Amino acid sequence: MDENIRKRAVSVLQTARENDLHIATAESCTGGLVAAALTDIAGSSDVFDRGFVTYSNDAKSKMLGVPENLIVRLGAVDSDVALAMAEGAIGASQADISVSITGVAGPGGGSADKPVGLVEFAAASKSGKTISRTRRFGDLGRPEIRRRSVIEALDLLAELMTHPNAMT
Repeated sequence: MDENIRKRAVSVLQTARENDLHIATAESCTGGLVAAALTDIAGSSDVFDRGFVTYSNDAKSKMLGVPENLIVRLGAVDSDVALAMAEGAIGASQADISVSITGVAGPGGGSADKPVGLVEFAAASKSGKTISRTRRFGDLGRPEIRRRSVIEALDLLAELMTHPNAMT
């Protein structure tokens, strides 16, 4: 694993332990890489609850409760869809916090409105606190877009856990 990702994963897990929080992930374009980064760390099972790989629109709806009409209206790569994924992961798990990722990793699949490298992120807490972020990485190649997305997702989890009143 990339040492940068490993350090972030260790930090996220430690902060979750210190705050007695459990984590879930909801991933599309990263295909479970955030969950893999967290579970690559020995002992992560005390705070990592589960990961959802919801690559298809149908999976986003059925597993996370993302409204089908939201995806039809906005497309799967949208900040509202990312937020619905993060909130859905909380509802479909025992987690206190979650992070979601949906984007266009390429090499194809992009459009003028949603180019390759556009990735939407959201983090949510059981208390209702949320953070959303849009990144336009550019067409850096699929592996690099996915690597940067994992880093961003881990950073978003860390931010949510350290955000004032995030868990209350």
